[in-house]
Amino acid sequence: MSHIALPSPDLAILQRRNDILKQLKKLVPGAILITDQEGRRTFETDALTAYRCLPLAVVLPQTTEEVSAILRFCQENHIKVVPRGAGTSPSGGALPLEDAIVLCLTRMNKVLAVDLVNRVARVEAGITNSSITDAVAADGYFYAPDPSSQIACTVGGNVATNSGGAHCLKYGVTTNNVLGVRIVLMSGEIVDIGGPSLDPAGYDFLALIVGSEGQLGIVTEVTVRLLKAAEGARPMLMGFESNEAAGSCVAGIIAAGIIPVALEFMDRPAIHVCEHFVAAGYPLDVEALLIVEVQGSEDEIDTLLEKIGEIAEDFNPTMMRRSGSAEESAKIWKGRKAAFGAIGQLSDYYCMDGVIPLSKLPKALDEIGWICRKYRFDVANIFHAGDGNLHPLILYNANDPLQLERVELCGAEILKLCVELGGCLTGEHGVGIEKRELMRVQFSDTDLSQQMRVKAAFDPDWLLNPGKVFPLEGIGLQ
Repeated sequence: MSHIALPSPDLAILQRRNDILKQLKKLVPGAILITDQEGRRTFETDALTAYRCLPLAVVLPQTTEEVSAILRFCQENHIKVVPRGAGTSPSGGALPLEDAIVLCLTRMNKVLAVDLVNRVARVEAGITNSSITDAVAADGYFYAPDPSSQIACTVGGNVATNSGGAHCLKYGVTTNNVLGVRIVLMSGEIVDIGGPSLDPAGYDFLALIVGSEGQLGIVTEVTVRLLKAAEGARPMLMGFESNEAAGSCVAGIIAAGIIPVALEFMDRPAIHVCEHFVAAGYPLDVEALLIVEVQGSEDEIDTLLEKIGEIAEDFNPTMMRRSGSAEESAKIWKGRKAAFGAIGQLSDYYCMDGVIPLSKLPKALDEIGWICRKYRFDVANIFHAGDGNLHPLILYNANDPLQLERVELCGAEILKLCVELGGCLTGEHGVGIEKRELMRVQFSDTDLSQQMRVKAAFDPDWLLNPGKVFPLEGIGLQ
């Protein structure tokens, strides 16, 4: 018998890859298919840049039907799929795998319908967050969730991680502002969940989808609430001698029954970096700064800011200053919105995203400082203080593998602290790969098993965004 040479594993893998790509191109000729190395490198990471991996290929569809065809093909051929929007996830939620296709929705960026009578809009999932407001601002409306990355991040990504923003204290996060979605399951089935009404009949599957991080299906359209813009708004700045005093002031304001539209915290390192970056008018002689914004008529704004100032006096502020003009207000918020980028000019940073009860804010800030000192890192604190969503930025050198290992341990300890204080692992960035192994800190094996049963019901072969959210070992479906 003559010997038949079998192809090497590398050649077999290469042949399979080429076959997959040829079939994909034929299946959805209108989609953009990126297969070259340099093109794929654009999608090798998200905002958690310490981790990188070249995907098998990247496909950018333009319609829900194309998404459906791609997912059906991948299901039939057992190909993994990583959904992606703008790639602004700081938790590794859009990190690809070398044997997975990245399905990027940024070409699906249209406003499909606006109904101002019922105050809703239907948009494609690839539209940027701020573009929704841009489309209706001339009519006096806006879309409330406003992550710091809102000019870049997509509404589909916001749905995936239940994003919030500076103004979520009053208006809520994504789940409070989304009424419906069109989602494509791994089988290719297109399903509409929710809709333009506030309380549709049936099970609340929308609550499962928002925050599911691409584990259950790929959202291609979103129906969002539109809100009437307030008559007016004005922020004020309050400086304090310590982080703990500022944290206590936050708790005092909320305890008094006053809900500002925004209540943001910055510590000394963040204040200095942002002021030098934007010239926002922040005081440089304070340890902590609160940005408090209220809305309403001019009389209402004055009354609320007066009451907030009276509450703050109990915590010995070193300065209080109300914005005196629209231009000054814009500068104040420009500094806050540019904070992460400003810190990036100073150092690499590891951005955490834990949540704690407001009553524990002073203790949390003290403990975070102690943890970072223990691991020999500086930290800048910038976060949504009003709802306890912390964003400590741990400063480190990303090019030093030893520092990367140490900063992850430091971040994990901060997140464990949040859970110990009665909070949770994530407020708006998601779990991704960053917090995956910490899920056991917040949830029991039984809790995780039940979550995985839901995942398996939507995606039985676990092909959608694999390796994210759930710990990799030690938990089975019960």
